Amino acid sequence: MPFSPIVIDRKSLTLMGVSFPDLATLETTAQAIGSNMFEGYKPTRRSIEIIRDYCLGKITLEQVVDTAKEKQYTQ
Repeated sequence: MPFSPIVIDRKSLTLMGVSFPDLATLETTAQAIGSNMFEGYKPTRRSIEIIRDYCLGKITLEQVVDTAKEKQYTQ
């Protein structure tokens, strides 16, 4: 399976076009996604938004799990 890098723009604070409020949250999210990509995970814009919102405390872990169960991250 070929590796597809994710596009990170540290100046604009975006990850695959998803905006972040600060560099620390961008880096944390990119690291989480990157390590999972080695296991075959293919991020979508929606999945990045979900991880970002969890890192920012906007959603709970339970909400992340519910989203994963409902496969909302693929949309």
